[in-house]
Amino acid sequence: MIQEILNIKHPVIQGGMAWISDANLAAAVSNAGGLGVIACGNAPGSYVREQIEKIRTMTDKPFGLNVMLLSPYVEEVAQIATEEKVPVVITGAGDPSRYIKEWQANGTKVIPVVASVALAKRMVRLGVDAIIAEGGEAGGHVGELNTMTLVPAVCDAVEVPVIAAGGIFDGRGVLASFALGAEGVQVGTRFILAEECTVHENYKKKVIKAKDIDSFVTGRNTGHPVRVLRNALSKELKKMDQAGKSAEEIESISAGSLYKAAIEGDMKAGSFMAGQCACMVSEIEPAAKIIESLLDLSESYLHLKKQVEAL
Repeated sequence: MIQEILNIKHPVIQGGMAWISDANLAAAVSNAGGLGVIACGNAPGSYVREQIEKIRTMTDKPFGLNVMLLSPYVEEVAQIATEEKVPVVITGAGDPSRYIKEWQANGTKVIPVVASVALAKRMVRLGVDAIIAEGGEAGGHVGELNTMTLVPAVCDAVEVPVIAAGGIFDGRGVLASFALGAEGVQVGTRFILAEECTVHENYKKKVIKAKDIDSFVTGRNTGHPVRVLRNALSKELKKMDQAGKSAEEIESISAGSLYKAAIEGDMKAGSFMAGQCACMVSEIEPAAKIIESLLDLSESYLHLKKQVEAL
């Protein structure tokens, strides 16, 4: 079971959202029995070490570090993860092969985020401890396959535990993930509205007000597509995609936009990354209550049971 591998009570991993998932949020999730995760994003090593030191004053529970492998600071961040003997490292946006053995030699569990069966198989051959299969409904960097297709395909293809991600925000999504073969879930967007999440208030308001058609994917021309919420910047980026603008042109107006959203609350020039499920979450609650609601499967199970009995 994933709980035994990660030494956590509940099979819930908090998604690593750059400039959002800090020590405050991660500690709250870990203290509630899940796996809190600090996101490194494009932050320098000094920020990452500071967050690791901070979380260790706030919880004695396991926590994770989300390492974005495209970061210009990835080498120093990877070294810090080793030096600090971080309990869990979750990797994304790149190839973690050069770091896996060193991290694991320190007792760190390594879990890559994948968006395809081929990548999942490759990661398993490298000896990772588990896989996060993240569907395109997720916020931030996404692949092409949706959660309903990707998760069972990965579960059938590998023998390590699989964690489902992408569009999961309540007990229905958790129950569905288990039905697809996953042993746990990773949840990001729902935790943006955690009381302990220190993201700018404008970001929370943007998620609360989101409608079902307010998230879409930009940056497909760059090779690094990103799901965001609708605003002036995202609409301009979508136009640039459609016009076939180069990655350099797109980068020129989007660089630093996530920081502008999460830290500065810039409603026009900020990049408000969030999953499709943003339209379904609207209440600010403590992280512990969010986890409790995720694990309340009774109503969903009874509904499913009735449906099965009716077949």
